[in-house]
Amino acid sequence: MSDNSNQFIFLGTGTSQGVPVIGCTDPVCLSNDPRDKRLRASAMVIYKGMHILIDCGPDFRQQMLRESLSDVDAILITHEHNDHIIGLDDVRPLNFKMKKDMPIYGMPRVLDDIKYRFPYVFSAVKYPGTPSIELRPITDDKFNINGVEIIPLPVKHGNLDIYGYRIGNMAYLTDISEIPDETMNLLEGLDILIIDALRKEYSHHSHLILDESIDYAKRIKAKKTYFTHISYEMGFYEEVEKELPPHMHLGYDGLKLNFS
Repeated sequence: MSDNSNQFIFLGTGTSQGVPVIGCTDPVCLSNDPRDKRLRASAMVIYKGMHILIDCGPDFRQQMLRESLSDVDAILITHEHNDHIIGLDDVRPLNFKMKKDMPIYGMPRVLDDIKYRFPYVFSAVKYPGTPSIELRPITDDKFNINGVEIIPLPVKHGNLDIYGYRIGNMAYLTDISEIPDETMNLLEGLDILIIDALRKEYSHHSHLILDESIDYAKRIKAKKTYFTHISYEMGFYEEVEKELPPHMHLGYDGLKLNFS
């Protein structure tokens, strides 16, 4: 049975352009169903009292306000693409509220890129009010954040090596094109799998499409699987949801899940 105190929140389930895309006239972009409106992919994991953010994209401020969230104890970064890190300036009010630097975990390469994108954060003489960030490089080895065990999940995003993360019996795998066998071994016994699924048709060089995601989900055998990083080309939420295998669902912004 899931512990109701442990919660996964889909802050955003969209691609780098979000849904609707600017100027898009596709029927999905024009949908009135709020489940077809998708901010950039990000998640909040509330586990053992800790608020752990996974990725911090351009919609971070909007997502936090929508969910009435005001705490972040740490940030896990999957990779350095803009839609996953460019909201980091908005950790400032959390610095002020919590009176501490924000710890950010990621591959050394990813953290170096954050330094490059936000040079003013790391300058010797800081402008007053600049975000306070503490970069903490990680490897494939599991690590601990205030009593919460985090298991990095090495996966491929095209030619790029990136991380998913496992916390308890939940695993989050966004922006992936392949799961190595070694990582598949780390995905046993899941309550919840969240996995990339860009669209239904036309293979992509750095993302899974729906059939590929379903195949992985069947192999992983989580109790429930939810798809994320979804483009408007997936189709309408209501229609696609009816076509999915049992225990598999499209994620949508604001959806909350309990897990152990």
